[in-house]
Amino acid sequence: MNTSDAKADLHRYLQSARDALLWKLEGLSEYDIRRPLTPTGTNLLGLVKHVASMELGYLGDVFGRPSGEALPWLEDGAETNADMWATADESREDIVALYRRSWAHADATIDALALDTTGKVPWWPGDRAEVTLHHAVVRMIAETHRHAGHADIVRELIDGGVGERRGNDSMAPGDPAWWEGYRGRLERAAREADRDA
Repeated sequence: MNTSDAKADLHRYLQSARDALLWKLEGLSEYDIRRPLTPTGTNLLGLVKHVASMELGYLGDVFGRPSGEALPWLEDGAETNADMWATADESREDIVALYRRSWAHADATIDALALDTTGKVPWWPGDRAEVTLHHAVVRMIAETHRHAGHADIVRELIDGGVGERRGNDSMAPGDPAWWEGYRGRLERAAREADRDA
């Protein structure tokens, strides 16, 4: 595989994760995209804000290509986890636009640099802070897919919406009654396994 094919392959996986993450916001109210649905506060818009911030770092700053974007939630003295939720005055449109700008900036870095170009991750320990662009792109693919998975679960908790992307949800076919029966079967199996343990 030549370098351009490798870059195209990496970009395709990164973009599919980006698209999946943003798709989870579609059709939901401001409340639903912001409300915390896990004990640790996981919420849809916060996931987008976090991933946008990380992409600007790993595929920008790390390679000496700062975006110029103001990210006050990552500055020294910022509130803990401030990148994982949106304040009432941070609009959906602003955060989605930030994410799209982070894509453009990251894509420009990927296009401009060789995959073996090295950079330094300033927030990592010094003895392992040096990374290649290839490593940073793979890391962002993993990070984005991980958070797209979180978003899938959060979205299911909000309105039952599931799946990878529009037109291909990657789910077994079944109507609500089938899914209720399936879930019930899993619950019974779990209880039975617990009794036998």
